[in-house]
Amino acid sequence: MKLRILSLAITLFAITSVQSQEISDTSFGKGLINFVAKDSSFSVKFAPRFQVRSMSSWDHDGNQYTSPEHNFIVRRSRLKFDGFAYSPKLKYKLELGLSNRDISGANEFNRNTPRYILDAVIMWRFSKNWELWAGQTKLPGNVERVVSSANLQLIDRSLLNSRFNIDRDLGIQIRHKSNLGGAFLMREKFAISQGEGRNVTEGNEGGLQYTARLEFLPFGAFKSKGDYSQSDLKREATSKLMVGFTYNFNENAVRERGFAGDYMIRTDETIFETNQTTIFVDAMYKKNGFSFMGEYAKRTADTVIATEADGVTPTGDIVLTGNALNLQAGYLFKNNYEIAGRFTTLDYETITETLPSKQYTLGFNRFLVGHKLKVQSDLSYTTLDGQKDNITFRLGFDIHF
Repeated sequence: MKLRILSLAITLFAITSVQSQEISDTSFGKGLINFVAKDSSFSVKFAPRFQVRSMSSWDHDGNQYTSPEHNFIVRRSRLKFDGFAYSPKLKYKLELGLSNRDISGANEFNRNTPRYILDAVIMWRFSKNWELWAGQTKLPGNVERVVSSANLQLIDRSLLNSRFNIDRDLGIQIRHKSNLGGAFLMREKFAISQGEGRNVTEGNEGGLQYTARLEFLPFGAFKSKGDYSQSDLKREATSKLMVGFTYNFNENAVRERGFAGDYMIRTDETIFETNQTTIFVDAMYKKNGFSFMGEYAKRTADTVIATEADGVTPTGDIVLTGNALNLQAGYLFKNNYEIAGRFTTLDYETITETLPSKQYTLGFNRFLVGHKLKVQSDLSYTTLDGQKDNITFRLGFDIHF
């Protein structure tokens, strides 16, 4: 495996070395390689990116703050390929993750191998305003999750997202958009997927997962798909708003969070199953440098505490149920500096034995080439059940060719 990755890296380096001897019409942030076949039968865009950050964290033990813990990591390092094949109506996306967090999660259901593949999906526009997606990619869940990690307003996504999102899965999606009159747009997205997350090779262990999302844009489309990119980098001249509603049903889910978490394996090696339902209500608003994103999430399950085959004895696994609220806003100054703030609450069902928490975050950004090259920092204050607290400072940069 390591040899194959090294061979790929060498090949890419060789290609870029050859390209560097020629004049190219691409520019920074538009892709390292943009190639279209002479007969226009396919295209390839290659855009690597990575994020590096440092973190310092102080815990309060009830009397005083403890000595800080420091951490320096490559949070994400990815290789992204996209383009069209055979016809511009048939698009594709392939994204590979190389950082530790991107590839972690090996288990018996993915043959104990690193999870390199993030996206491997084709998108066929088979009729006007209709698209069919097939493969592995993000489900049409909460807006914060579908926003690329390359286009975030703060260092990373919120606690709501980390606890309740539905992430990537393998399956098919149908997407449609329509005009309701004037500038008013509506988008409908439906998905049927395996229900156990990305890179699963042994399954399907439980049932399927069904997702439906409706989006309403009463003032028309955002510039450059700004409804799925945080910060108002395009400085919308008029108000733009997207309101979304998502319903997700994971039938006979076998993992603690549906797509993620531990498999709920019993002592007799069978797997505990329970239906899980997740709903999201969210909104994105932008105007003249100001941006706002709000989200509400709620997850329920038929049975929260996993049991052995006798239906009584607990296995120790617990489905993470509850609700969360996330509110985030920022203002981008004309000199490309931005200040942003976020407030997040987590409130779990008592039976999960997970304590509620609140988090307050203040961020400061400097955009050099939009989201493609930026420096970010944020300071977070987190309380756990109103008793313990934590202060975390993060500083990092993104570079996206």
